[in-house]
Amino acid sequence: MTAAAAHMPVALGAPSPTDAATNRKNMALLIQLRWTAVIGQVVTIGFVQLWLGIALPLVPMASVIVALVALNLVSLAWVRDRAEIGSRGLLLALMIDVAALTAQLYLAGGATNPFTSLYLLQVTLGAVLLDARSTWSLVALACACFAGLTVAFRPLALPSFSDPFSLYIIGAFIGLVLNAVLLVIFVTRINRNLRDRDAHLAALRQNAAEHDHIVRMGLLASGAAHELGTPLASLSVILSDWRRMPALSADKELSHDLGEMETSLQRCKSIVTGILLSAGQARGEGSSPTTVTAFLAALVEEWRTTRPSATLYFRNAFGNDLPIVSDIALKQAIFNVLDNAAEVSRDWIELMAEREDDRLVLSVSDRGPGFAAEMLAHVGKPYQSTKARPGSGLGLFLVVNVIRKLGGVVTARNRRDIGAIVRLELPLSTLAIGDGLDG
Repeated sequence: MTAAAAHMPVALGAPSPTDAATNRKNMALLIQLRWTAVIGQVVTIGFVQLWLGIALPLVPMASVIVALVALNLVSLAWVRDRAEIGSRGLLLALMIDVAALTAQLYLAGGATNPFTSLYLLQVTLGAVLLDARSTWSLVALACACFAGLTVAFRPLALPSFSDPFSLYIIGAFIGLVLNAVLLVIFVTRINRNLRDRDAHLAALRQNAAEHDHIVRMGLLASGAAHELGTPLASLSVILSDWRRMPALSADKELSHDLGEMETSLQRCKSIVTGILLSAGQARGEGSSPTTVTAFLAALVEEWRTTRPSATLYFRNAFGNDLPIVSDIALKQAIFNVLDNAAEVSRDWIELMAEREDDRLVLSVSDRGPGFAAEMLAHVGKPYQSTKARPGSGLGLFLVVNVIRKLGGVVTARNRRDIGAIVRLELPLSTLAIGDGLDG
């Protein structure tokens, strides 16, 4: 069969990257089918010539087979060097295959040859791989070739002792078996390639939808951060004035409450600044050089200070320290995972840092109820949460997308005894400074 590529039932333009990958897989199957056709023709010619005693024009038929082999070799080189594979190339190659089959049938009895049923194999593959217009062009060519074989062909010289009808029935049976077996094998594999393509397209659409969702949430968050900036600044000025009032500073209880309010206000301002930094609208200093150990130590200290009611244990098994650039988005993502763990396991949360090859691996463990089975299957999808409140389920969704933007992956699983583990894997090349990975 043909060695050209398959462009699925769409316009005859250049294929998309997804279609191109699918076309290459289908083309590889079609090349295999052509090799099968070559071997089948050699076996059939040998059987008819030697076993049935029917004289065949061996030299012309061998020339057609050699031409098919040469075409297959050229097709392999063409596919290897060509960037895009479209429907026109596939249609042309299928037409060449129809022409080659017609040449063999012309040399072996024309329309009286029972192997004319192999035209259906070409047409069926064309219907699976081509658009409607190309398929009908192939049908027209196959019908024209068959019609031509009824008036122009080389008659077979059958042995005088043979029964022509019995020979025709045997040939028809063999042709039916070949058609059925080849169609089942190759159409099944082609359909599997099409299903893989459709699944990949669905994943791309899902990623695009999630990206659009993130952009819209980022715009809303950035707008809210801008709006909150003014009232937070006003509150900061008011609290500072209250701190300097003798009547309030003399009261220890009120002074303590003012300190708590200032701490909470600073946390709100830090969150707002983090949102603006993530949106590329930093109000303060941007990213700064640091190390893995310093970055994680500062992160843990800040989280413990702002969440005093939760107990966080930190284990640093990273090994030799590495200079990196601090990333506010990464810090917010880790905070999000720790906050989720604190909601279900306030008394015990563990953050562990490790190095696996050239990756930073952060594992957050808790002793909560763990993830439900349906949740584990949709980790990172928006609004997947067991919390019965509007807007919940965005935490891990944002974490997954932040880590993915940094080239990493997020996985989640339940622990054997109790609780769950969320694992963040990041390539150090996205965080490291210079050639620090060699350390």
